[in-house]
Amino acid sequence: MVPRCQVEVLYFAKRAEIVGVRSETIFVPQEIKALQLWKEIESWHPGLADVKNKVIFAVYQEYVELGDQLLLLQPGDEIAIVPPISGG
Repeated sequence: MVPRCQVEVLYFAKRAEIVGVRSETIFVPQEIKALQLWKEIESWHPGLADVKNKVIFAVYQEYVELGDQLLLLQPGDEIAIVPPISGG
């Protein structure tokens, strides 16, 4: 069994409106794929399903797309859920 840890999730823009808070503390497995982390967050906030294709995580202050990338989280890590970044 993978140990769980406490992390801080930060919500921005429409994601904060949907969830109703700008941040919250959650407990998740320390080793988790980005998409599975999204599914855990979405299970607590089903309204986020509407923006799934318009989300990027920022973990360790680096952008991570929702996919199979393995995240190695530590207690106290911040996970930001932000709108997609457009280049220009």
